[in-house]
Amino acid sequence: MYRLIETAKANGQLIDSYLQYCLTELAKKPDDVEYLLPWNAKSI
Repeated sequence: MYRLIETAKANGQLIDSYLQYCLTELAKKPDDVEYLLPWNAKSI
């Protein structure tokens, strides 16, 4: 979790919004997580 948050910071994501986005998207598509990585996620 720490690495994910730090990587999100390094990629310019707003941490609270990014984590909320990830959790919402994981509920929709739990098997497809590649697009949720900070460098693939839409800018939040």
